[in-house]
Amino acid sequence: MLPRALLARFIQKSSTVSPFQFNQQRALHSRNKKALEFIAKGWNALKEVDRVIDYCELNDKRLIPLLRTAKENFELALEADNTNTHARYWLSRLHMKYHVPGANKAVGAALLVEAAEMGDPDAQYALGCHLRVENDYVHSDQQAFNYLEKAVDQLHPGALYLLGAVYLTGDCVKKDIASALWCFHRASEKGHAGAAIACGSLLLKGVEVPESLTKFSKKRGAAAHRRGKSKGSVAIDPVEMAREKFEIAAKAGCELGFKWLARLEEEERRVLTEGH
Repeated sequence: MLPRALLARFIQKSSTVSPFQFNQQRALHSRNKKALEFIAKGWNALKEVDRVIDYCELNDKRLIPLLRTAKENFELALEADNTNTHARYWLSRLHMKYHVPGANKAVGAALLVEAAEMGDPDAQYALGCHLRVENDYVHSDQQAFNYLEKAVDQLHPGALYLLGAVYLTGDCVKKDIASALWCFHRASEKGHAGAAIACGSLLLKGVEVPESLTKFSKKRGAAAHRRGKSKGSVAIDPVEMAREKFEIAAKAGCELGFKWLARLEEEERRVLTEGH
């Protein structure tokens, strides 16, 4: 027979969760799942609206059934799980952006603020943008900046790009090119075409690469060296780094990405020709 001590290692301890707690957790999981199903249905309807809205009037009656479907499903998602921030955010967009029956901008604004305060990064980014550009009577730049920072903490690509622009121009904060480059770099890693172009352009202008990026690149280079690559791959080449950024933009379908890549190729050909 196996010793008791050895058997004990393979026998799971009895759960410390009470039946009441277990039922609560199961109910919460069920509500979350149901809410996500409603959000998916609403999002699909809204996606169809966005697909055709550029080719018709904003209040085109043909869009009404789709908008109603989206609104009903986002509302049902909130009924299923009132803590769901995504449902709040998308419902706020419907109220504030689309000509959906029963739309109310005040309701949309309230939902957006709630979602942002509950930690939804999309809502924090959207609220930061609204406070910066749509509030002529209140000095809300600092408030907008605070919401953008919260979204940046969750690595929201749009917020990273906008915060990079803020640091680059020195708008309401001290101008900081290194921080701007870091923001553009992180946003580009998440596929943001504008950030990739901004980052690549700054690198080609000779902006010094901040230490936060060089450390990250050194770690990647060390990993590459362990895989058998040369030590030279650890060093940062600004032109090659810029090329990577323009390739990200090109993959996202950004025309500027293709133009910058073409310019780099032309410059390389010119240097080779002069070398001969």
